[in-house]
Parts: sequence; structure tokens; C-alpha cells
Amino acid sequence: MSESLSYPDHILHLKPYVPGLPIEDLARRLGVEPSSIVKLASNENPQGASPRALAALAAARIDLSRYPDNDCTNLVGAISRRHDVPCDWVVCGAGSEAVIGNAVSTMLTTGRKTLYSQYSFQAYVGACQRVGATPIVVPSPAFAVDLGAMRAQLSNGVSLIYIANPGNPTGTAVDPDDLAAFVASVPQSVVVILDEAYFEYMPEAIRGDSIALVRKHPNLLVSRTFSKAYGLAGLRVGYGIAQAPLAEMLRRARAPFSVSESAQIAAEAALDDGEFIARTVQLNRECQKMLHAALDRLRINYLPSTTNFVLAEVGDGAALARRLERHSLIVRPVNSYGLPNWVRFSLGTVADTERLIHALTLTE
Repeated sequence: MSESLSYPDHILHLKPYVPGLPIEDLARRLGVEPSSIVKLASNENPQGASPRALAALAAARIDLSRYPDNDCTNLVGAISRRHDVPCDWVVCGAGSEAVIGNAVSTMLTTGRKTLYSQYSFQAYVGACQRVGATPIVVPSPAFAVDLGAMRAQLSNGVSLIYIANPGNPTGTAVDPDDLAAFVASVPQSVVVILDEAYFEYMPEAIRGDSIALVRKHPNLLVSRTFSKAYGLAGLRVGYGIAQAPLAEMLRRARAPFSVSESAQIAAEAALDDGEFIARTVQLNRECQKMLHAALDRLRINYLPSTTNFVLAEVGDGAALARRLERHSLIVRPVNSYGLPNWVRFSLGTVADTERLIHALTLTE
């Protein structure tokens, strides 16, 4: 008699992360060159990587037989100087997702509760499921984080709170004053993660100063990434900033040698590439305006975005994505977020945006 493997219930019910369709997969299916595919699904920088990062990598002599610096010393120093915080407040990881995952591993286990908004980033939800935590999900009828409803849940024994600002996949942001008031209302025994993966794309008027909030609140962790505006998604590097006691616990939970030497070198150089970031933001705003105007003309409902993507209500998201694939375009249906009638369009170059708009016109 054979015996089958037995898995914990919270692992059995775990849903895998659903990434954007790889370019190579669609190219093989259509029988075309990968270079003819436009991917507008994963919120990557359409201009590629930071030129300073590429130059630093080209000049580096990396010994692949050696482990990287586990403490990311030079990168941590650069981030510390950029944000004017002590080095021991900075934690690096393989993307900001890894830093967020460290916080989950540090604060949650079976029976502990986490509080987050409906339509929160899929990777955070999955990380909480992996440790068996109990979720408290606050509805978002307006597709934005309802801080008042979250505050009402603080008495329910919460250990960890997650807020993405701006949100993914919604692209909506919270008022900085409201956010500051909310963080101040959270008991210091409860950790708050503020995920700012799309910080560079936010209009300055609504950014607020999250690092100033970290200086005031020892239970706040701000996470950022080099994957989006800096164009280093393929290297997987991000960081978190929290006061020293919390940051030290996150370092304990971090996997060893998780940030490659290439990623550390590139990220340190990219951090000083202000000209590239300015060009990236300008292009993003231009294409955002183009796509918003086109969606208005086509009478497609969408959420005005503060990021490098736009969430649009198209009827059947998966069906539209399949139709656009026939035009060599990859977009992101968001069924996994409970939004089967919506699609997320990443913002590309002007030519990419024009191509998307043309294809949307044909598929109407």
C-alpha cells in the first residue's frame, strides 16, 4: 500500500504567483522574433537599465567563484547617504519583495494576524499564506486603501500591516497626511510595511516623506526597489529602511548571500543616475497621458494612475489579453486579484503606447 505525501493545509491552499507572460513564450507561439513582441505586463522600464549601472557592470571585475558581500556594505552605505539614515537602518534583499518577505517571516507565524487591503500585491499575500498567518482583508470599494477601515481593525490582535503606496495593481495612492496619521495611530508593537516600489513615478505633491516617518516610528518599515524606475528587474535588488532594532531582526531572517555582486554594483551606480530617472519619469507621464486620452476616446473605464501602469475595465480581461497577443502585445489580466473584468497595461515607450492604442481600437 502506497502512502501519499502530506502537506500543511496553508501550503495546500497556496496560490502560485502569476507573472506576466514571457516574451519568448509568445514569440514561439506566434512564430516570430522575440524583438517583435512588446511586453506591457510587468511594469518594467521600457528604456532598459540605468546607463550608469551598465557602465559600472562593464567596468567591474567580478569573480563568479566567490560569494557576494552578505552585508551589501557599499550599497548600504550609498542608500544610507541618500536618505540620511544610519547604515544599520538599511536592509538589502533580492528585490523589495524579499525585504517584505523577511518582515513576514520575522513577524508572522501560524495564528498571528496580518492586516492588508483588498487588491494588495499578490506576493505579499502569498508570503503570509506560506507562514500560515491569518489575514484580515479590508475591502477597497473605491480601489484605494481605506485607512479608516484599517484603523478600525487595529484592536483585533494584528501583528503586521501592509500598505502599498501606490498600490499594485490599482495604481492608486493614499493622501500623505492621512498616511502619517494612520501610522501614528498604530501601536508600536505592530509593524507597518509601507511598500513604495513605484515611489519614483508618484507626483511629488502626493509623495509625502516616508523616511521622516521612519525616524518618528520604530515600528515602520519602508521598502523600495531598483526593479522599476531604475530598470534593474533582472538583477533582483531592493532595500528596506527601518530603525535599527527592527532592521536587525530583518537581517536575521534574510537568506545569506541573497543579493549578487552584480546587483550590488549596479544598484549603487543606479542610485546616482538622476538624469536617467528624470527621463524615465518624463516618458512615463507622456505615455500615461496618451493612454488615458485613448481610453477616454474608446470609452473604456480606468483608474487614473500614479504609477507606470494603468488598470482598465475591459469586460473580460483574459479574453482581451489573448486578442492583444495576436498583435504581438503582452498585457496583464488580473484575475488572480479577483478582477476578471480588468487588465493592467504597463506604460512603455511612445511607440509601444501607440501600438497598444491601435490594437485596442481594432479589438473594440
